[in-house]
Amino acid sequence: MKKGWQIFWHILFWTSIISFFVFVARNGGKSSMQSLLIVFVVFGLVNIGLFYLNYLVLIPRYLDKKKYKLYAALVIGAIIVMGLSKFGLAVIFRPITYIHMGKAIGFWQYTFSTSFTSIVFIFLSTVLKFTIDWFLNERIQRDLENQRLTAELSFLKSQINPHFLFNSLNSIYSLAYQKSDTTPEAILKLSEIMRYMLYECNDNKVEMSKELQYLQNYIDLQKIRFGNKAFIDFEVNGEVKNQQIVPLLLISFIENAFKHGIANDALSPIKLRINLEDGHMYFFIQNKKHTHNRDASGGIGLANVRRRLDLLYPGKYNLDIRDEADTYTCQLSLAL
Repeated sequence: MKKGWQIFWHILFWTSIISFFVFVARNGGKSSMQSLLIVFVVFGLVNIGLFYLNYLVLIPRYLDKKKYKLYAALVIGAIIVMGLSKFGLAVIFRPITYIHMGKAIGFWQYTFSTSFTSIVFIFLSTVLKFTIDWFLNERIQRDLENQRLTAELSFLKSQINPHFLFNSLNSIYSLAYQKSDTTPEAILKLSEIMRYMLYECNDNKVEMSKELQYLQNYIDLQKIRFGNKAFIDFEVNGEVKNQQIVPLLLISFIENAFKHGIANDALSPIKLRINLEDGHMYFFIQNKKHTHNRDASGGIGLANVRRRLDLLYPGKYNLDIRDEADTYTCQLSLAL
C-alpha cells in the first residue's frame, strides 16, 4: 500500500473513533459539545501522538534493534512527559475538566490515571507494529519461496528440452545413418514437437488437447524411428475440451517406455491409457522390459517429473510405479 493511502486510512480510523465517542457522549446529554471536543479531541490527540511516537520511532529504532533497556527507559520517559502534558492541559481547561470529572484535579491522582491510559496506547501501538511486521515478513517469505520455486521449475523445465532433443536427435541420426527415406518426415515431426515446446509451453498450464497432440507427435516420431514397426496401444477416453494440464508432464513416462521397453513386439505393445473424468486425469502406461535396451547414461526424466508434481500438484496426485521382472508399469492419478 502506498504511503499516502496509509496516512489516509490512519486519519480516517482515528477520526471515526473520536467521532464515535463524541457522538455517544453527546447523546448522554451530560456534557456540552465544547467540553466533549476538549476531552476527546485535545486529549485524544495527545494519546494518538504517544501511539505514533512508539509505533514510528521507539520500536523501529530501539526495540527492533534489541536495545531493550533504552527502549523501556524512553517509554517510561514518554509516559511521564505525556502525563505532565495532560495535567497541564487539564489545568488550562480547568472549568471543563472539572465539569467532566466532577471533582478537583489532584496532581498525583490525575497523573496516575492518565499514565494508565498512556500505557494502553503504548500497548496497542506495540501490538499493531508487531502484527503488521509479522504479516509483512510472512508475505516476504512467501514471495521468496515463490521465487525459489519458480526458479526451480524453470530449471526443471529447461532440462526437458535438451534431454528430449538429445534422444530425438539420436533417433534421427540413426535413420540418417541408415539412409532411410523417412528421415525428412522424422525431422518435420521433430520440428512440430520443438515448436510446441518452445512456443506453446510458456504458460503454467496448456490445453489438454495440445498436450495430447504433442504426445501423439512424439509417438509418431518413434514409429518412424522403428520403421513403422513400433506397436503402441494408445487410447484417450473422456472429455478433453476445457481441460488443462501442466505442459511436458507425461512425456518422460512415454520416453522411458520406448527407451527401456520392447516397442517392436506386436504381441506385447506398449499400453497407454489416458482417462479424463470429473476434473481428474488417470494416466496408465505399461511396457514389456528389454534388458538390452538401456541407456548407459541413465535418465533424468522420472526424477524431474516427480519433483514437478511435488511443486505443481502438492497433495493432488498419486504416482504408482511398478518395476517388475518382465514389465514396467506406471499409473498416475492427478486432480487437474
